[in-house]
Amino acid sequence: MLHVLIHMARHDGPVTSEVIARMLNTNPVVVRRTMAGLRDHGYVASGKGHGGGWVLNRPLESITLRDVYDALGAPTLFAIGPADDAPDCLVEQAVNAAMSEALAEAERRLLSQFGRVTIASLAADFDRRLMAGSTDP
Repeated sequence: MLHVLIHMARHDGPVTSEVIARMLNTNPVVVRRTMAGLRDHGYVASGKGHGGGWVLNRPLESITLRDVYDALGAPTLFAIGPADDAPDCLVEQAVNAAMSEALAEAERRLLSQFGRVTIASLAADFDRRLMAGSTDP
């Protein structure tokens, strides 16, 4: 969605779910479902019918990574986590306690950093890389 928001800011007029779906190599229904969270938080608006589509409702300077993360339903940040294979195992309990504490601290720090990064700063970094001829993804 970060990619989409930056493209929307550079597009003149509404962008349809079909155009976004082609950009992301997905289905327009998936786009509409995902964009709904951004719409519900006021970051984008949608119009129906001929000439309709998605438009930014706020400038990129006022949208942070944390805003997008929250609007998308605060998905799980880490693929690892406490085990539940043997909940009565004291070793598993000890490991889970240590992991839970470490992951909670990592999540707090990551979300704090997300709150300091605007989508506009990502767009500006893209522009710098483009002008420099960088091929970094």
